[in-house]
Amino acid sequence: MDLLLHFRTFVRVAELGGFSAAARALNASQPAVSRQVADLEARLGARLLHRSSTGVSLTEDGIAFLDQARAALEAAEAALGLLGAQRGEVAGRVRLGAGVAFGRLHVVPRLAPLLAKHPGLSMELHLADGAADLVEQGLDATIRIGAITDPALVARRIGMTRRAVVATPGYLARAGTPERPEDLVRHDCLLFTGLATGEAWPFEGPEGRVMAPVRGRFRANSSEAVRAAVLAGMGLYLAPIWLFAEELRDGRVVPVLPDWTPTLLPIQAVFPTRRQVPPRVRAVVDHLANEFRLDPSLSDHVGA
Repeated sequence: MDLLLHFRTFVRVAELGGFSAAARALNASQPAVSRQVADLEARLGARLLHRSSTGVSLTEDGIAFLDQARAALEAAEAALGLLGAQRGEVAGRVRLGAGVAFGRLHVVPRLAPLLAKHPGLSMELHLADGAADLVEQGLDATIRIGAITDPALVARRIGMTRRAVVATPGYLARAGTPERPEDLVRHDCLLFTGLATGEAWPFEGPEGRVMAPVRGRFRANSSEAVRAAVLAGMGLYLAPIWLFAEELRDGRVVPVLPDWTPTLLPIQAVFPTRRQVPPRVRAVVDHLANEFRLDPSLSDHVGA
């Protein structure tokens, strides 16, 4: 019996609450996953799961064994990576999450030198706007922009996002240019539904912090969709400057409200556990942190 394989299968079944979901996550068949858990139970002489037509749940023995199985997998991971790490080598697969636009613009282009340096390392990138469930998706880490409020997650700040309210010259010629945050309520503001502040945009200015109410006729849960709407001249958008770096340079998009600074947002690497981060994952996060530090649009006010 491959104990590590069976431990890993049991952990995924327990985390995802079913054999079918675990099979999809493990790229295995449902009968194979069910058989591996049954073999593990036979080896332990204990029933780990209650089976029912609606899914599975942990028995008392299963609850006790789950933490031990996780610890064994992490210990095996650390042991396998120890010698390679001592030689400066990093190996294994890292499953990393990120937002669609940020991943396309600032993660993917920075991976080539990392993979060239470590031939034994492979990357699996999951791009989606919105907060990913790291455990459900089996991610080693994800890159998120903004505050992390879930106490079960561990976050490390690796960059900082500056923002500006932007629009095309064509929109401003048609609708006018806002001069103060309170003017925004009279404009078509494009709304990204993944923004925690919703229909109010935060600013720091001569009179301190203000929350400016906004409204608009277009909203989307995709940063790429809102970006396209800006470029189509559909309205104003509170945007991370990295999303329009080229357009801001060539004037296709212009910033407004120069005396009012939208609140900075941290760029964070988020991990699903407080246990030691595996060397392969740490290498990826360290690489991205070093890369972001060299980019002025991603590094303002980043601490050591």
